[in-house]
Amino acid sequence: MNKTASALLSAVAGASALILVATTPAEANPNAINPIPVLNGTSGLPNLAGRTRAVFQVTGMASPNNTQSYNVLGTDLGIMWDNGNGEMLTAFGDTAGLGLPNLLAGSFWAWRSNILVRSHTHDPSTGIFFDSVVRDIVGQARDLIPSPKIPFVEISRIPTAGISAGGVQYMSLMSVQSWDDVGQWTTNFSGLAASGDNGETWGELPATRRPNDGGNANFQMNAFLKNGGFVYEYGTPSGRNKAAYVARVREGDIANLGEYEYWDGEHWSRRGDVNAAAPIMGGVGEISVMYNEYLGQFISLTTDPFNSVVMRRAASPEGPWSAPEVLIDTRELPAAYAPSIFPYQTGRDLYFVTTVHTQYNVVLMRTTL
Repeated sequence: MNKTASALLSAVAGASALILVATTPAEANPNAINPIPVLNGTSGLPNLAGRTRAVFQVTGMASPNNTQSYNVLGTDLGIMWDNGNGEMLTAFGDTAGLGLPNLLAGSFWAWRSNILVRSHTHDPSTGIFFDSVVRDIVGQARDLIPSPKIPFVEISRIPTAGISAGGVQYMSLMSVQSWDDVGQWTTNFSGLAASGDNGETWGELPATRRPNDGGNANFQMNAFLKNGGFVYEYGTPSGRNKAAYVARVREGDIANLGEYEYWDGEHWSRRGDVNAAAPIMGGVGEISVMYNEYLGQFISLTTDPFNSVVMRRAASPEGPWSAPEVLIDTRELPAAYAPSIFPYQTGRDLYFVTTVHTQYNVVLMRTTL
Protein backbone atom coordinates (compact mmCIF):
# COMPACT_ATOMS: atom_id res chain seq x y z
CA MET A 1 0.00 0.00 0.00
CA ASN A 2 1.46 3.41 -0.91
CA LYS A 3 1.98 6.29 1.53
CA THR A 4 -1.01 8.22 0.25
CA ALA A 5 -3.37 5.32 0.88
CA SER A 6 -1.87 4.58 4.33
CA ALA A 7 -2.17 8.21 5.37
CA LEU A 8 -5.73 8.37 4.18
CA LEU A 9 -6.74 5.20 5.98
CA SER A 10 -5.30 6.55 9.22
CA ALA A 11 -7.10 9.84 8.79
CA VAL A 12 -10.37 8.12 8.01
CA ALA A 13 -10.10 5.71 10.93
CA GLY A 14 -9.61 8.63 13.30
CA ALA A 15 -12.49 10.65 11.91
CA SER A 16 -14.86 7.98 10.62
CA ALA A 17 -17.74 9.35 12.63
CA LEU A 18 -17.60 12.50 10.57
CA ILE A 19 -17.74 10.81 7.19
CA LEU A 20 -21.09 10.51 5.50
CA VAL A 21 -21.93 7.15 3.99
CA ALA A 22 -24.56 7.08 1.25
CA THR A 23 -27.72 5.25 2.26
CA THR A 24 -30.03 6.25 -0.57
CA PRO A 25 -30.23 4.51 -3.96
CA ALA A 26 -29.42 7.37 -6.32
CA GLU A 27 -27.79 10.02 -4.19
CA ALA A 28 -26.48 12.87 -6.32
CA ASN A 29 -24.27 14.81 -3.92
CA PRO A 30 -20.70 13.48 -4.31
CA ASN A 31 -19.71 14.94 -0.94
CA ALA A 32 -21.85 12.42 0.94
CA ILE A 33 -19.56 9.46 0.34
CA ASN A 34 -16.90 7.24 1.88
CA PRO A 35 -14.73 5.48 -0.74
CA ILE A 36 -12.68 3.37 1.69
CA PRO A 37 -13.38 -0.37 1.28
CA VAL A 38 -14.72 -2.16 4.38
CA LEU A 39 -15.10 1.16 6.23
CA ASN A 40 -17.89 2.03 3.80
CA GLY A 41 -19.56 -1.34 4.28
CA THR A 42 -18.47 -2.88 0.98
CA SER A 43 -16.03 -5.68 0.31
CA GLY A 44 -15.25 -6.86 -3.19
CA LEU A 45 -17.47 -6.77 -6.26
CA PRO A 46 -21.26 -6.67 -5.94
CA ASN A 47 -22.77 -10.16 -6.02
CA LEU A 48 -25.47 -10.01 -8.69
CA ALA A 49 -27.83 -12.91 -9.29
CA GLY A 50 -29.70 -11.62 -12.34
CA ARG A 51 -28.87 -11.12 -15.99
CA THR A 52 -25.71 -9.07 -15.36
CA ARG A 53 -22.46 -9.84 -13.54
CA ALA A 54 -19.95 -7.49 -11.93
CA VAL A 55 -16.58 -8.49 -13.38
CA PHE A 56 -13.94 -5.88 -12.49
CA GLN A 57 -13.33 -3.02 -10.10
CA VAL A 58 -12.28 -0.15 -12.38
CA THR A 59 -11.38 2.57 -9.85
CA GLY A 60 -10.53 2.94 -6.18
CA MET A 61 -8.30 1.29 -3.63
CA ALA A 62 -9.72 -2.17 -4.44
CA SER A 63 -8.93 -1.80 -8.15
CA PRO A 64 -5.91 -3.31 -9.93
CA ASN A 65 -5.58 0.15 -11.50
CA ASN A 66 -4.49 1.49 -8.10
CA THR A 67 -6.06 4.86 -8.80
CA GLN A 68 -5.08 5.96 -5.29
CA SER A 69 -1.53 6.29 -6.68
CA TYR A 70 -2.68 9.51 -8.35
CA ASN A 71 -4.97 10.43 -5.45
CA VAL A 72 -8.27 9.11 -6.75
CA LEU A 73 -9.80 7.18 -3.86
CA GLY A 74 -13.33 7.44 -5.18
CA THR A 75 -15.04 8.71 -8.30
CA ASP A 76 -18.19 8.49 -10.36
CA LEU A 77 -19.25 8.18 -14.00
CA GLY A 78 -16.73 6.75 -16.47
CA ILE A 79 -17.48 8.27 -19.86
CA MET A 80 -15.63 6.14 -22.44
CA TRP A 81 -14.92 6.86 -26.11
CA ASP A 82 -12.41 5.97 -28.82
CA ASN A 83 -9.96 8.79 -29.63
CA GLY A 84 -10.01 7.98 -33.36
CA ASN A 85 -6.75 6.03 -33.20
CA GLY A 86 -7.78 2.92 -31.29
CA GLU A 87 -7.11 4.31 -27.82
CA MET A 88 -9.89 4.65 -25.27
CA LEU A 89 -10.26 7.84 -23.30
CA THR A 90 -12.31 7.83 -20.11
CA ALA A 91 -13.49 10.93 -18.26
CA PHE A 92 -14.56 10.59 -14.63
CA GLY A 93 -16.68 13.02 -12.65
CA ASP A 94 -16.20 14.22 -9.07
CA THR A 95 -13.23 12.43 -7.49
CA ALA A 96 -12.48 12.11 -3.78
CA GLY A 97 -8.86 12.28 -2.70
CA LEU A 98 -6.52 13.18 0.11
CA GLY A 99 -5.88 16.89 0.63
CA LEU A 100 -7.49 20.11 1.77
CA PRO A 101 -11.22 19.42 2.27
CA ASN A 102 -13.82 21.80 0.88
CA LEU A 103 -15.84 22.34 4.05
CA LEU A 104 -17.70 25.23 2.39
CA ALA A 105 -19.30 22.65 0.11
CA GLY A 106 -19.80 20.15 2.92
CA SER A 107 -17.03 17.83 1.78
CA PHE A 108 -14.51 16.04 3.98
CA TRP A 109 -12.44 15.26 0.88
CA ALA A 110 -10.36 17.18 -1.58
CA TRP A 111 -11.88 16.56 -4.98
CA ARG A 112 -11.66 17.32 -8.66
CA SER A 113 -14.61 17.70 -11.01
CA ASN A 114 -13.28 16.08 -14.18
CA ILE A 115 -10.25 13.89 -14.80
CA LEU A 116 -9.14 11.73 -17.74
CA VAL A 117 -7.33 8.41 -18.14
CA ARG A 118 -6.22 6.50 -21.24
CA SER A 119 -6.33 2.80 -22.04
CA HIS A 120 -5.57 0.41 -24.89
CA THR A 121 -7.96 -2.25 -23.56
CA HIS A 122 -10.13 -3.58 -26.39
CA ASP A 123 -10.99 -6.90 -24.75
CA PRO A 124 -12.52 -6.10 -21.35
CA SER A 125 -13.15 -9.74 -20.37
CA THR A 126 -10.36 -9.57 -17.80
CA GLY A 127 -10.85 -5.90 -16.94
CA ILE A 128 -10.13 -2.38 -18.14
CA PHE A 129 -6.54 -1.31 -17.45
CA PHE A 130 -5.30 2.27 -17.60
CA ASP A 131 -2.06 3.24 -19.34
CA SER A 132 -1.83 6.91 -18.34
CA VAL A 133 -3.65 9.71 -16.57
CA VAL A 134 -3.63 13.48 -17.07
CA ARG A 135 -1.63 14.67 -14.06
CA ASP A 136 -0.67 17.87 -12.31
CA ILE A 137 2.90 18.87 -11.46
CA VAL A 138 2.99 16.66 -8.34
CA GLY A 139 1.70 13.59 -10.18
CA GLN A 140 -1.92 13.63 -9.09
CA ALA A 141 -4.90 13.47 -11.44
CA ARG A 142 -5.89 17.03 -12.28
CA ASP A 143 -9.01 18.86 -13.33
CA LEU A 144 -9.29 19.27 -17.09
CA ILE A 145 -11.67 22.23 -16.81
CA PRO A 146 -11.39 24.00 -13.44
CA SER A 147 -14.47 24.70 -11.35
CA PRO A 148 -14.73 27.19 -8.46
CA LYS A 149 -16.74 24.66 -6.40
CA ILE A 150 -18.77 27.38 -4.70
CA PRO A 151 -22.33 26.38 -3.69
CA PHE A 152 -25.06 28.07 -5.76
CA VAL A 153 -22.43 29.56 -8.08
CA GLU A 154 -20.86 26.40 -9.51
CA ILE A 155 -20.35 23.43 -7.27
CA SER A 156 -18.85 21.26 -10.02
CA ARG A 157 -18.24 20.91 -13.77
CA ILE A 158 -18.99 17.30 -14.62
CA PRO A 159 -18.38 15.46 -17.93
CA THR A 160 -21.41 13.64 -19.34
CA ALA A 161 -20.28 12.69 -22.87
CA GLY A 162 -17.15 12.41 -24.99
CA ILE A 163 -16.37 11.91 -28.66
CA SER A 164 -13.62 12.25 -31.26
CA ALA A 165 -14.59 14.34 -34.30
CA GLY A 166 -12.25 15.50 -37.05
CA GLY A 167 -9.18 14.51 -35.04
CA VAL A 168 -10.24 16.60 -32.04
CA GLN A 169 -11.53 15.29 -28.71
CA TYR A 170 -14.74 16.82 -27.40
CA MET A 171 -16.40 16.56 -24.00
CA SER A 172 -19.82 17.77 -22.99
CA LEU A 173 -19.83 19.03 -19.40
CA MET A 174 -22.59 20.29 -17.13
CA SER A 175 -22.10 23.19 -14.73
CA VAL A 176 -23.81 22.12 -11.49
CA GLN A 177 -25.22 24.98 -9.45
CA SER A 178 -26.60 22.94 -6.53
CA TRP A 179 -27.31 19.41 -5.33
CA ASP A 180 -31.01 19.17 -4.55
CA ASP A 181 -33.25 16.26 -3.51
CA VAL A 182 -32.04 12.70 -3.98
CA GLY A 183 -31.36 12.13 -7.67
CA GLN A 184 -31.95 15.78 -8.55
CA TRP A 185 -29.66 18.74 -9.16
CA THR A 186 -29.76 22.15 -10.82
CA THR A 187 -27.38 23.20 -13.59
CA ASN A 188 -26.31 26.59 -14.87
CA PHE A 189 -25.56 25.35 -18.38
CA SER A 190 -23.94 22.59 -20.41
CA GLY A 191 -21.23 23.10 -23.00
CA LEU A 192 -18.36 21.61 -24.94
CA ALA A 193 -14.65 21.57 -24.24
CA ALA A 194 -12.10 20.53 -26.87
CA SER A 195 -8.62 19.01 -26.89
CA GLY A 196 -6.18 18.79 -29.79
CA ASP A 197 -3.52 16.83 -27.90
CA ASN A 198 -5.32 13.60 -27.02
CA GLY A 199 -6.90 14.94 -23.86
CA GLU A 200 -3.83 16.41 -22.19
CA THR A 201 -5.06 20.00 -22.30
CA TRP A 202 -8.60 21.29 -22.81
CA GLY A 203 -10.23 24.56 -23.70
CA GLU A 204 -13.84 25.57 -23.24
CA LEU A 205 -15.95 26.51 -26.25
CA PRO A 206 -18.20 29.28 -24.85
CA ALA A 207 -20.30 29.48 -28.03
CA THR A 208 -21.53 25.92 -27.36
CA ARG A 209 -23.04 26.68 -23.97
CA ARG A 210 -26.68 25.69 -23.56
CA PRO A 211 -28.28 27.66 -20.70
CA ASN A 212 -30.66 25.80 -18.42
CA ASP A 213 -33.81 27.35 -19.89
CA GLY A 214 -36.12 26.91 -22.86
CA GLY A 215 -35.33 24.05 -25.23
CA ASN A 216 -31.68 24.06 -24.17
CA ALA A 217 -32.76 22.87 -20.71
CA ASN A 218 -33.39 19.49 -22.35
CA PHE A 219 -29.69 19.10 -23.22
CA GLN A 220 -28.01 19.62 -19.84
CA MET A 221 -26.73 16.02 -19.69
CA ASN A 222 -25.72 14.34 -22.91
CA ALA A 223 -24.54 11.25 -24.77
CA PHE A 224 -22.85 11.16 -28.18
CA LEU A 225 -23.16 8.74 -31.08
CA LYS A 226 -21.51 8.88 -34.53
CA ASN A 227 -23.50 7.50 -37.44
CA GLY A 228 -23.60 8.24 -41.16
CA GLY A 229 -21.44 11.37 -40.99
CA PHE A 230 -23.51 12.85 -38.17
CA VAL A 231 -22.87 13.25 -34.49
CA TYR A 232 -26.06 12.54 -32.56
CA GLU A 233 -26.46 14.30 -29.24
CA TYR A 234 -28.88 12.73 -26.78
CA GLY A 235 -29.92 15.16 -24.08
CA THR A 236 -31.85 15.20 -20.83
CA PRO A 237 -32.65 17.89 -18.29
CA SER A 238 -30.51 17.92 -15.16
CA GLY A 239 -31.34 15.19 -12.66
CA ARG A 240 -32.83 11.73 -13.10
CA ASN A 241 -36.26 10.39 -14.09
CA LYS A 242 -36.58 12.84 -16.98
CA ALA A 243 -37.33 12.66 -20.71
CA ALA A 244 -34.62 12.25 -23.35
CA TYR A 245 -34.30 14.21 -26.62
CA VAL A 246 -32.03 13.94 -29.64
CA ALA A 247 -30.24 16.35 -31.98
CA ARG A 248 -27.80 15.75 -34.81
CA VAL A 249 -25.11 17.73 -36.56
CA ARG A 250 -22.53 17.07 -39.27
CA GLU A 251 -19.33 15.90 -37.62
CA GLY A 252 -17.38 18.95 -38.82
CA ASP A 253 -19.96 21.31 -37.30
CA ILE A 254 -20.07 19.84 -33.80
CA ALA A 255 -19.00 23.16 -32.26
CA ASN A 256 -21.64 25.19 -34.12
CA LEU A 257 -25.00 25.08 -32.28
CA GLY A 258 -26.68 26.85 -35.19
CA GLU A 259 -26.12 23.77 -37.38
CA TYR A 260 -27.86 21.28 -35.06
CA GLU A 261 -31.15 19.69 -36.16
CA TYR A 262 -33.67 18.37 -33.62
CA TRP A 263 -36.01 15.39 -33.88
CA ASP A 264 -39.59 16.63 -33.46
CA GLY A 265 -41.16 13.19 -33.30
CA GLU A 266 -41.62 12.86 -37.06
CA HIS A 267 -38.93 14.88 -38.83
CA TRP A 268 -35.64 16.63 -38.31
CA SER A 269 -36.34 20.31 -37.63
CA ARG A 270 -34.76 23.25 -39.33
CA ARG A 271 -31.27 23.96 -38.06
CA GLY A 272 -30.89 25.73 -34.75
CA ASP A 273 -34.50 25.23 -33.61
CA VAL A 274 -33.84 23.64 -30.21
CA ASN A 275 -37.44 24.21 -29.10
CA ALA A 276 -38.64 21.75 -31.77
CA ALA A 277 -37.14 18.74 -29.97
CA ALA A 278 -39.71 16.19 -28.79
CA PRO A 279 -39.15 13.44 -26.19
CA ILE A 280 -37.89 10.13 -27.59
CA MET A 281 -38.05 8.20 -24.30
CA GLY A 282 -39.06 8.93 -20.72
CA GLY A 283 -38.01 8.18 -17.16
CA VAL A 284 -34.25 8.20 -17.81
CA GLY A 285 -31.16 9.29 -15.89
CA GLU A 286 -27.64 9.53 -17.26
CA ILE A 287 -27.67 7.92 -20.72
CA SER A 288 -25.27 6.11 -23.07
CA VAL A 289 -25.99 5.14 -26.71
CA MET A 290 -24.16 2.94 -29.22
CA TYR A 291 -24.79 0.79 -32.29
CA ASN A 292 -24.53 -2.90 -31.40
CA GLU A 293 -23.35 -5.14 -34.24
CA TYR A 294 -24.52 -8.37 -32.60
CA LEU A 295 -28.10 -7.13 -32.32
CA GLY A 296 -27.97 -5.05 -35.50
CA GLN A 297 -29.66 -2.26 -33.55
CA PHE A 298 -28.87 0.88 -31.62
CA ILE A 299 -28.97 0.42 -27.86
CA SER A 300 -29.24 2.86 -25.00
CA LEU A 301 -28.42 2.30 -21.34
CA THR A 302 -29.73 4.39 -18.47
CA THR A 303 -31.50 3.99 -15.13
CA ASP A 304 -35.27 3.95 -14.82
CA PRO A 305 -37.47 5.68 -12.20
CA PHE A 306 -36.90 2.74 -9.83
CA ASN A 307 -33.12 3.06 -10.29
CA SER A 308 -32.75 -0.21 -12.19
CA VAL A 309 -30.19 -0.20 -15.03
CA VAL A 310 -32.15 -0.70 -18.25
CA MET A 311 -31.51 -1.13 -21.98
CA ARG A 312 -33.65 0.01 -24.92
CA ARG A 313 -33.30 -0.87 -28.62
CA ALA A 314 -34.02 1.01 -31.84
CA ALA A 315 -33.52 0.53 -35.58
CA SER A 316 -32.43 4.16 -36.06
CA PRO A 317 -30.74 6.72 -33.81
CA GLU A 318 -33.92 8.72 -33.28
CA GLY A 319 -36.05 5.67 -32.54
CA PRO A 320 -38.73 4.66 -31.93
CA TRP A 321 -37.13 3.09 -28.87
CA SER A 322 -38.34 -0.15 -27.34
CA ALA A 323 -39.66 -0.66 -23.86
CA PRO A 324 -36.85 -0.91 -21.29
CA GLU A 325 -35.24 -4.26 -20.48
CA VAL A 326 -33.83 -4.55 -16.96
CA LEU A 327 -30.11 -5.40 -16.88
CA ILE A 328 -29.56 -4.76 -13.15
CA ASP A 329 -32.62 -4.77 -10.92
CA THR A 330 -32.60 -2.07 -8.28
CA ARG A 331 -33.25 -4.76 -5.67
CA GLU A 332 -29.88 -6.27 -6.54
CA LEU A 333 -27.89 -3.04 -6.56
CA PRO A 334 -29.91 0.02 -5.51
CA ALA A 335 -26.84 2.30 -5.50
CA ALA A 336 -25.98 1.91 -9.21
CA TYR A 337 -26.21 4.81 -11.65
CA ALA A 338 -24.76 6.26 -14.86
CA PRO A 339 -24.21 3.12 -16.99
CA SER A 340 -21.77 3.82 -19.84
CA ILE A 341 -21.24 1.42 -22.76
CA PHE A 342 -17.73 0.11 -23.50
CA PRO A 343 -16.91 1.63 -26.92
CA TYR A 344 -15.56 -1.49 -28.69
CA GLN A 345 -17.70 -4.37 -29.96
CA THR A 346 -17.56 -7.56 -27.91
CA GLY A 347 -20.01 -9.85 -29.69
CA ARG A 348 -22.83 -11.24 -27.62
CA ASP A 349 -21.32 -9.87 -24.41
CA LEU A 350 -22.27 -6.31 -23.61
CA TYR A 351 -19.80 -4.58 -21.31
CA PHE A 352 -20.53 -1.33 -19.53
CA VAL A 353 -19.39 0.51 -16.43
CA THR A 354 -21.61 1.88 -13.73
CA THR A 355 -20.97 3.81 -10.54
CA VAL A 356 -21.86 2.15 -7.23
CA HIS A 357 -22.56 5.05 -4.90
CA THR A 358 -22.23 3.08 -1.66
CA GLN A 359 -18.54 2.63 -2.45
CA TYR A 360 -18.32 5.69 -4.73
CA ASN A 361 -16.36 3.89 -7.41
CA VAL A 362 -16.82 2.51 -10.89
CA VAL A 363 -17.43 -1.17 -11.65
CA LEU A 364 -17.30 -3.04 -14.99
CA MET A 365 -20.40 -5.11 -15.75
CA ARG A 366 -21.11 -7.82 -18.33
CA THR A 367 -24.51 -8.76 -19.73
CA THR A 368 -25.09 -11.54 -22.26
CA LEU A 369 -27.38 -10.31 -25.03
